[in-house]
Amino acid sequence: MKLDSAGQEPEGKSPLELTLKAIVLGVILAAVLAAANAYLGLRVGMTVSASIPAAVISMSILRMFRRRGILENNIVQTAGSAGESLAAGVVFTLPALVILGFWQKFDYMWVTLIAGFGGLLGVLFTIPLRRSLIVDKPLKFPEGQATAEVLKAGETGGASIGLIAMAAVAGGLFKLFSTGLRLFGGVLQGARRIGGGILYGGMDLSPALLSVGYIVGLNIAVLIFIGGAANWLVAIPITAVFQDWPVHVKTGQALSALDAAGEIWSTQTRYIGVGGMLIGGLWAIWRMRKSVFSGIGSGLAAYRNSRDSGQAIGRKERDIPMKWVLIGSIVAGVVLFGIYQLFVGRIAVTLPMAAAMLMLGFLFSAVAAYMAGVVGSSNNPISGVTIATVAVSALLLLVLMGSDTTDGPAAAIIIGSVVCCAAAIAGDNMQDLKAGYIVGATPWKQQVMQMVGTVSAALVIAPVLMVLQNAYGFKGHISAKGAEALGAPQANLMASVAKGVFAGDLPWNFVFIGMGAAAVVIAGDLILEARKATFRMPVLAVAIGIYLPMELAVPILIGGAIKAAISSSQRRRGTPPDGVKTSERRGILFASGLITGEALMGIALAIPIAITANRRILALADNPLGAWPGLVLLAGIAAWLAVVASRTKDRS
Repeated sequence: MKLDSAGQEPEGKSPLELTLKAIVLGVILAAVLAAANAYLGLRVGMTVSASIPAAVISMSILRMFRRRGILENNIVQTAGSAGESLAAGVVFTLPALVILGFWQKFDYMWVTLIAGFGGLLGVLFTIPLRRSLIVDKPLKFPEGQATAEVLKAGETGGASIGLIAMAAVAGGLFKLFSTGLRLFGGVLQGARRIGGGILYGGMDLSPALLSVGYIVGLNIAVLIFIGGAANWLVAIPITAVFQDWPVHVKTGQALSALDAAGEIWSTQTRYIGVGGMLIGGLWAIWRMRKSVFSGIGSGLAAYRNSRDSGQAIGRKERDIPMKWVLIGSIVAGVVLFGIYQLFVGRIAVTLPMAAAMLMLGFLFSAVAAYMAGVVGSSNNPISGVTIATVAVSALLLLVLMGSDTTDGPAAAIIIGSVVCCAAAIAGDNMQDLKAGYIVGATPWKQQVMQMVGTVSAALVIAPVLMVLQNAYGFKGHISAKGAEALGAPQANLMASVAKGVFAGDLPWNFVFIGMGAAAVVIAGDLILEARKATFRMPVLAVAIGIYLPMELAVPILIGGAIKAAISSSQRRRGTPPDGVKTSERRGILFASGLITGEALMGIALAIPIAITANRRILALADNPLGAWPGLVLLAGIAAWLAVVASRTKDRS
């Protein structure tokens, strides 16, 4: 299909868009990307936008058909990216119900209903915001713009599935050799006791983490590293000095320096990150209050004007009618109310909490939509607003149910799960609508396809969680299978906050330290904002770094440094803008492939482990060769990424 001078489909035509082949491909990609990002989210507590990989895969497959178009590819990536976003909402919250002991395993029906209807609310709640955030007050939506450029380049033959395929093979083989065949270790780390303190150093040998750093950029990567260093190099050593050395629970023997550092982090200093996220989430909401309410008002006014005037709305401005948005929201709300009543069993508690769930879901969906326009969906701090939701819900439930209830923390997590799924899908929906706006898509068709992708992901996410739990288990739970256990950092955090509110045993001193540190970071960011500095300090990035194990921050920092070095080199050489765009696209495609390959291999390895209950079923040796071979291979992959991303022209 020939594009106009703006790179869009002509207004007067009825282009190929919501076709059968696009729907089928979108459903498949939504399911696959949901599975891949579920693994990534449980492992490191982060997911990355799947819009560009989905767009590239769509273009490569639809090229086999004689009749195809850019809007078909856009529809496919809309559904595919919904799978990644819903996976984030699920894995950040629902595993907390297992960690709390409320669930022994993931129930297919409950997971599907909570995820599906929570995600659908995210789509419905953001439809009135499209006009304000994308048309009337155009925000950047960086990943939406990047996706649109990839789609337009694909129409001229500029994009290629080859980059993703090569990188996926590399990422998958790395995971197979380290976790499956166990030829080398996946983490290089060590610690030493110095006096009463601890000196720690470590690095996770993961191509996926390297790629995450490349995608988010140096600014965010540095902040995550600063947060990790502040905890592991400052807070943990100081805490160790002022208390008795940790001992083994069963033997009573003193722990090694490495185990002692992990014990102090897991039981005390990671709550500095909790405090930081609480303040960071509230700050994000406060900063966006005017834009959220003005966006809602602008969207509703546009619908009223079109209804009163009786004039037909053009294809490129046509959303799902407000009548159906309201009906869908009511239906989803009723279903979620019924689910909550079945869990809680007390109507006096269900009524106010269900109302709170819907209000918080709408508010935080609007916040997530706005944040996606500012920082992109990969950097969207939905975990921060979810923590705020869980904390507020737990406090309300404490008043309604009392502190002696055993189900209070789980009841708070369920509300957080719905809100998190809604917020994750809301940000993704607006990002995709921005891409569609640039290439001339039909909004209502994208919104329908976003729902299709959400439902497709919801239908497969429960089995994926079951397999991962059986194969690896979750740290902080009896299901943990040694060093291969999935960290599930956000889920552990949600469980700790909900349980701590009811039990009154949260280490509040560390929480308050985190709140104070967050206030300092916010003040610093305001100063940078006033000076119009290019380097900024979003508080949630620092708080996430404090909460995560430090070894995860190191490869993220390296990935961000690679991207910064390439950009700096291009500026010195005076690379033309088209070359810079090509370089950025190639780097993102290659990094996305590394993530996809490692994540899919992780799930593939989980299947035989889950069936046999033997996590060493594929191991070729009892002991790996150590971590050094992995370090060398990761260095090679990093160099490969740098070379690929440095090229300013695509090979024909």
